Amino acid sequence: MFVLPSARAAAVAGHRDHLLPTGPRTVSAVRARLRVECMPVLPGHRPSLLLELNLAELPAAPDADDPLARLRSRGRHQLRPTLRALHEAAADPRVVGLIAKVGASLPWAAMQELRLGVRAFCASGKPTLAWAESFGEGSGDMAAYVLATGFDQIWLQPGGGLGLLGVGVETTFVRGALDKLGIEPQFEQRYEFKNAADRVMRTEFTPAHRIALDRLAQSVFAEAATAIAQGRGIEAARVRELADTGPRTAPEALEAGLVDALGYRDQAYAAMRAQVGADAGLLFADRWRPARRPHLPARRKGHVALVEVHGTIVSGRTRRAPMGRQVGSDSVGAALRVATNDEHVRAVVLHVDSPGGSAVASDTIWREVCRVRDAGKPVIVSMGEAAASGGYYIACPADVIVALPSTLTGSIGVFGGKMVVRELFERLGLTTGTVSHGDRSLMFSPRRGFTDDERERLAATIDAIYEDFVAKVAQGRRRPVAEIEGIARGRVWTGSDALEHGLVDQLGGLRDAVQIARSRAGLPADAPVRHAIHVAPLARLGRAKNTEDPRAVASTMFPGLSELAAALGLPATAALRMPSITVR
Repeated sequence: MFVLPSARAAAVAGHRDHLLPTGPRTVSAVRARLRVECMPVLPGHRPSLLLELNLAELPAAPDADDPLARLRSRGRHQLRPTLRALHEAAADPRVVGLIAKVGASLPWAAMQELRLGVRAFCASGKPTLAWAESFGEGSGDMAAYVLATGFDQIWLQPGGGLGLLGVGVETTFVRGALDKLGIEPQFEQRYEFKNAADRVMRTEFTPAHRIALDRLAQSVFAEAATAIAQGRGIEAARVRELADTGPRTAPEALEAGLVDALGYRDQAYAAMRAQVGADAGLLFADRWRPARRPHLPARRKGHVALVEVHGTIVSGRTRRAPMGRQVGSDSVGAALRVATNDEHVRAVVLHVDSPGGSAVASDTIWREVCRVRDAGKPVIVSMGEAAASGGYYIACPADVIVALPSTLTGSIGVFGGKMVVRELFERLGLTTGTVSHGDRSLMFSPRRGFTDDERERLAATIDAIYEDFVAKVAQGRRRPVAEIEGIARGRVWTGSDALEHGLVDQLGGLRDAVQIARSRAGLPADAPVRHAIHVAPLARLGRAKNTEDPRAVASTMFPGLSELAAALGLPATAALRMPSITVR
């Protein structure tokens, strides 16, 4: 380990303080950082390190099987090393404290995972401080403030503000616009809470849709209020009162006890150095590494395999699409088979961050998860921002399911149908000639609506998929079908509510899931975790072939309509997908 000698630490740290924790890491900033980290340690000198975090944006967490994402994340702080440092660095005698810039618009689940790490660091008794320019510049400021309450001290810039306002959910309905365009949505949904297609089918909330979203917002707000109350030492009722009367200026936030001090960045760093020593070298948390042991033990056999499912679930290979990442059943299935067949893999952690997608693709992955479990290897699921509908389908056979409090999960339901553009074509002067063999060969054509018997057949198909979904959940959760039916019907739950209803086993993050996997497999607490990735033969590399159902909504019949359907979260065939929900 190399750090700056104590005689020069303060001078260089002062030179760098205005460069590094703000904005992108420039070449000059990186060079300044290297100057601090690469100076030799003087004999007899015990260096001290002050870890720092820059949460002005969410640290990057690129998937191991996505080279493009890894390339785009270069130069950004990394989430996994940051979490590791938060949980482990406090035990390092060289580390004397933690300081972080907060205030970015953060997803709730990602914030909660970071906060778990901050609280783990705080448990060591080493000082922690969060500083912010403002908590009132964007729509995600409450989540950022909840994160800040995990630190011992909160500093706020004098000209900033605190937008502690509560939690809300907004849904934009586009049925009126579709009517004006001459596009008619024809979908079947199972059941009243399966609201994924409501945005295109309706112009306002149904009672069930409103009930579900109201409970989601209530659950997230209650969790946030509890966290703030514990972090600031005030009553949860007082937190709600403060939210109802916000936003607040910085002096008002200080008076209300929501922050500890008002000051600028340099003042916050000076206050922290007064606690830990002026000679402490600054080190970004994701660059921290444990001190090397003089004698490493022999490499143990046996490790935990990590398989990631991030994105909309589709058939075929994992690929990027205009509307986001699509995780392919072929790619995930191959990774799970690698884990199943590798004798050194003792357990599998399936990290799911997906709103669902294709019913067939979800069923394919579900089978591979069952095969891992049947091979005698524990399967532990860690849920991220969302693991709902198809995302829950592939999680339900796991031995243990771990979710974050605000994870969106459940959505045990199905929908399917098509967007009919007949009227739009007529307005544009487009006519269609057809030749067909088979009474239902054009059943999914967007140029005409369903006939009565086609609608009846579609409904029967949707019913069958729903019943199979509920049965698989009941089997995986080892509960009667009737019990699962009562909490299914397409309803989306937060992780906290899902725990209460038995859809998940405990609350926590990816690190908790890994520890459970090690324990279940009889592995030591420091057993390695390695990505399970299937590498395709060279002859097959290249552009991934789209193997989606050829009946996809106008994928070739009407360019642009498939993109519209995807943007609205409407896969072409029977879909296991949650509605689009943004919690603010």
